[in-house]
Amino acid sequence: MDLWIPITIFAAFSQNVRSALQKHLKGQIGTTGATFIRFGYGLPFAAVYVAVLHAIFGMDLPTPNLTFAGGVIVGGIAQILATFLLVSLFSFKNFTVGTAYSKTEPILAAAFGWLFLGELVGPLPGLAIVIGVVGVIVISLARRKLEAQSIRAALLGKPALIGLASAAFFGLSAASYRVASLSLEGDLFMRAGFALVCATLFQTAIMGIWMAFRARDELHRSLTTWRTSLWVGFAGVAGSIGWFTAMTLQQVAYVRALAQIELVFTLAASVLLFREKILPAEVLGCVLIAGSVAVLVLSI
Repeated sequence: MDLWIPITIFAAFSQNVRSALQKHLKGQIGTTGATFIRFGYGLPFAAVYVAVLHAIFGMDLPTPNLTFAGGVIVGGIAQILATFLLVSLFSFKNFTVGTAYSKTEPILAAAFGWLFLGELVGPLPGLAIVIGVVGVIVISLARRKLEAQSIRAALLGKPALIGLASAAFFGLSAASYRVASLSLEGDLFMRAGFALVCATLFQTAIMGIWMAFRARDELHRSLTTWRTSLWVGFAGVAGSIGWFTAMTLQQVAYVRALAQIELVFTLAASVLLFREKILPAEVLGCVLIAGSVAVLVLSI
């Protein structure tokens, strides 16, 4: 099995844990605060990871360049916007459906990968991506009555548009981070970790300054919830280490397509943590996602 596959699955699971914790905190600290803690509390863990790679494993720190800086800045801003939109979705739909709306990302990530890196998606992996997106749409419509008006509202309503915007920014962010990581020289894990630290530092500074002037109350509340927020930061960085490493190893479109398995974890979290009932259509969506993952892994 290629290394990027288990790394991506680990990252998807970690991201699911982080999202569940963010949903819990959103009601206490607001959307902006819940977005900030993902970066602010993750920065120390990311720094420790890179320090361990350097001090214990002897990996040299890479030398940044203009391409790296551009990738980090574009990716960092896009990820902030994507995370903010994703967290705001929890106000419109339940946890499962809210996450599902953002999962059209692989198609958009493939487009950005082609635009930035000239990476093309093969026929079978492309089919896998489409199957996975269909599975996501099935899940997102599962809790609506199957009437023409309801389906139209699900596809064109405000939550759907927010989810699509979130997906676009996540796709842009992923492609930008791959550009940044590939522009560096040195060990794979250090390149990915160094890019993560720089991106997280940039994001923490940008959001911290903005919140100090525009959302001071949420910044204060995000500091008072540090016990839970630390776990958000830890889970977020654990996932980010996986994403950055996997996207250094493999095309963004394939990594993000395999990451659709996160929605299976989301359904499990909905049942175990939020006591939501899984509907038959959601089971079908999970089967489609599992099938897309199988096709993707076997075709690469």
